[in-house]
Amino acid sequence: MRFAGTGFLREVAEAIAADWAEAGVRGSFLAGNLDTGERLGFDADEPVPLASVVKVPLALVVLDRVAAGEIDPALPVRVDPATGSVGTTGLSAFRHPATVAVSDLLLMALTVSDNAAADALFGLVPPDEVDARLRAWGCGDIRVRHRVQRMYDCAAGVAGNDFTLALELAVNDERTGRHTIETLDPAHANTGTAAALVDLLERVWQDTIARPGAAAELRRLMGLQLFTQRLGGDLRADTLRFSGKTGTFLHLRHDIGVVEAESGDRVALAALTRSDRRARQAPDIDLAIAAAGRRAFEALRG
Repeated sequence: MRFAGTGFLREVAEAIAADWAEAGVRGSFLAGNLDTGERLGFDADEPVPLASVVKVPLALVVLDRVAAGEIDPALPVRVDPATGSVGTTGLSAFRHPATVAVSDLLLMALTVSDNAAADALFGLVPPDEVDARLRAWGCGDIRVRHRVQRMYDCAAGVAGNDFTLALELAVNDERTGRHTIETLDPAHANTGTAAALVDLLERVWQDTIARPGAAAELRRLMGLQLFTQRLGGDLRADTLRFSGKTGTFLHLRHDIGVVEAESGDRVALAALTRSDRRARQAPDIDLAIAAAGRRAFEALRG
């Protein structure tokens, strides 16, 4: 395991890694103070399939094109459940076709992690175009290769509609190093590292990436996310604001975001985890991620 940080910060990183191991969690973690540059974490350069965290770079590229006048945020997009994407929230759960403006697709993709909304945006800006823009911005350690629906298609391809079996395959493959489900293979999946994601958040919060206005709108939308039980779980206070994005698929439970305090402290966080158990519900893992976020923020704040 490779640790970031020295002295007390390394001790905090080691304690977080120990807590995760006790909870049966593998993965990578990184936290960085956006103003001092101090960081702590472990295995932050390991590429990991992103699941729904990919919606953050997707949204930034779409917003950049909106800011350039290449996409009208009011453009109506028709989403048909018959050809839409699997999911339990937003348009993914609709039973009838709906027409939604681009700006509202962004809202749905980031606030309730709507897969159908995200894939409708991929229809406007395909994965290879998102990937190329990220590389042009110097974000080459974040790779975008496929739509969200492909994760489910690949799982169904080996397990049919039995996602309990798909979860068992994912856990077994984690132990053996195989990749029965293609979109869990870092060579074929949408991937990123904790370091690359923290770097991206830093640039978004410091307005040093994309066209003026794009980063600000991304910050606003991430601040509206409804799922805050992971990194933001222990950072709930009137004096704190957490803006983030979760990612969940089979044994993957991720979260990235930025916590901002009234005191001016700003810390970017990325937790990318893989469970070693066959459980669809694992609140203790969410709690372990939440504890990591709190510990890191308290260690890094001024």
